[in-house]
Amino acid sequence: MSASEAVLLRQDRDGIARLTLNRPAQRNALSVELMGALQEALDAIARDRKVKLVVISANGPGFCAGHDLREMRANPGRQHYEALFAQCSRLMVSLTKLPQPVIARVHGIAAAAGCQLVASCDLAVASSAARFAVNGINIGLFCSTPMVALTRAVGRKPAMEMLLTGDLVEAEQAKAIGLVNRVVPPERLDEEVDALARQIAGKLTLAVAMGKEAFYRQAELGLEAAYAFTSDVMTKNMLARDTEEGVDAFLEKRQPRWNNE
Repeated sequence: MSASEAVLLRQDRDGIARLTLNRPAQRNALSVELMGALQEALDAIARDRKVKLVVISANGPGFCAGHDLREMRANPGRQHYEALFAQCSRLMVSLTKLPQPVIARVHGIAAAAGCQLVASCDLAVASSAARFAVNGINIGLFCSTPMVALTRAVGRKPAMEMLLTGDLVEAEQAKAIGLVNRVVPPERLDEEVDALARQIAGKLTLAVAMGKEAFYRQAELGLEAAYAFTSDVMTKNMLARDTEEGVDAFLEKRQPRWNNE
């Protein structure tokens, strides 16, 4: 299969894995094949110590239109739908559990499961021309699985309004409600994503991985349990040799010499 035919493209450079959705004619709708390719890539990256960070982007006029409705209607029935949503849910959970941070590079429209994909990434940088929606309600299908990621990324009332109206949300409004981190002019999108990716990729890999895991786990705990858990995480982090080197370097006013151990 040629690169132009592959539904997902991968390029690694300087410790950053760039995954590109490549179904432009279908607005990168999440077909079974595309979700499978994404899952396979994430599983491989999780085991790859050379990869410090992941960027998810897309070819064509839009980021991701959501599930592939034509494929869904061509395979009606409970068994197919259950398998499809289970596959998608596993994919979204994998993004959260991935040791490396994930940045969504968003242009055009991110709708339904495409918006879920953005919400599931750790960070998101959007073109000012990007728009977001969980618009299944417009065709009689409430976006229940996208809602899981959405309600963990934004406040309840903005999320509910998006879910109930199906309206498109402009990029600046998406930033205001916490769905994306940064909004930049289209011509600066790659520059901004690359700068953020390189900044994070330069941090201590161990600390980033420990911190990402702790971030999501503590959010599900009560206050006292969260402090007990994160205190243990910080203790383990402090005992790491590279962290000790980082602290010593700070105190000695020099750059740390990390071995990523």
